[in-house]
Amino acid sequence: MKSQARKRSPKSPPSPPMLKARKRASKRSRDPVASRQALLDAAARLFNSVGYYGTDTNRIAIAAGYTPGTFYTHFEDKRAIFLEVYRGWVDDEINAFAEIFNSKEPGKRMRLARTLLKHHEDWKIFRASLKSLYFTDEVVRSARIEQRRKQMLRSAALRSPGKPERAPAQMLATMLIAEALADAIADGDAERLGVKRDDLFQILLKSI
Repeated sequence: MKSQARKRSPKSPPSPPMLKARKRASKRSRDPVASRQALLDAAARLFNSVGYYGTDTNRIAIAAGYTPGTFYTHFEDKRAIFLEVYRGWVDDEINAFAEIFNSKEPGKRMRLARTLLKHHEDWKIFRASLKSLYFTDEVVRSARIEQRRKQMLRSAALRSPGKPERAPAQMLATMLIAEALADAIADGDAERLGVKRDDLFQILLKSI
């Protein structure tokens, strides 16, 4: 009898930028700061590969190299660590935009659009969980509103010298339109509807 070839496990999605930019804490570290970061890194990987409902606190702890009980010395529950990962996600996006905006290199608009799109692509499954929880969990909904407020304030602070201050409605509309376009490209909706990815990206570019 011929031996059957082993099936290859599906490739894991790419690690979010937040994880790549930080030095990983060693497993089973006794340093509480390193332990907390290891749990956050593990949670981000799992939330972005199997979704919020596809994992639990035990799995997060084990993935970080700790016993399940260690989780609760740092976080109250799964929602608490999810929100902490979300805050890191938003901070990474804001910091990336600020770095581009403050640079003296040309082509800032193109870099901003590409950065936004990559951020959405890298966090595709995490974002799906965030959207679902927004409609079913009041705590997550409040946290998302607060993070959006932070994004708007940072956006206002980054305006070019001499340019008039934009009204809150205009800032929010710009942000929501850009996010919706990035989602449609990242999730593949555009191509499924027969719209070329590059054509939609050009519209995203103009919206920023």
